[in-house]
Amino acid sequence: MMVFMTKKTSDFTSNESTIPTVLSEEIVAQSRLFTVQSQSLEFSNGTKVIYERLLGNPNGAVLIIPMLDKDTMLLIREFGGGVGRYELGFPKGKIDPGETWREASVRESQEEIGYLPAEVKLLDSVSLAAGYMTHHTHIVLATGLSPQDAEGDEPEPLEVVPWKVKDWPDLLAHPDFSEGRAYAALMLVLKELEHI
Repeated sequence: MMVFMTKKTSDFTSNESTIPTVLSEEIVAQSRLFTVQSQSLEFSNGTKVIYERLLGNPNGAVLIIPMLDKDTMLLIREFGGGVGRYELGFPKGKIDPGETWREASVRESQEEIGYLPAEVKLLDSVSLAAGYMTHHTHIVLATGLSPQDAEGDEPEPLEVVPWKVKDWPDLLAHPDFSEGRAYAALMLVLKELEHI
């Protein structure tokens, strides 16, 4: 049995005056996908440091938990360049300029699993690595799926893998299910569906 402990937002409030002052910012490296920014910061105690961070898509990304029915999630298996192997996870993709998280969720669902959701619900938004990345991902529950695909930008067709919600412990134990965002999404959907 898993227990979620929650605290009130007021328990985590920060004093705005303690946020470090940005003295300067400079792009120090850039590739087709990544931008590295150097930030010179001064903390409230006078300490000055230089941080480097990866600048993400300013619109963020979506990660969708598609529910084929009340008992079945749809996962995808795709190659993960970062880990150099095929990874089991949820459909995801960046939010294009001018697009909302809702529109991106509907588009990515059609492109990656071939289903159009009737309803999408934002469960939460998470950062990937708050210490050195600006990127954030919106975790979305998609329901009322009907077959409808759209052409995406994947280099190969993605394998769609149905997974019973009740078998979530097996998913957590699966060696190909390792992405932190996918773990967060699974916990959020289990809480939403009152399975934990």
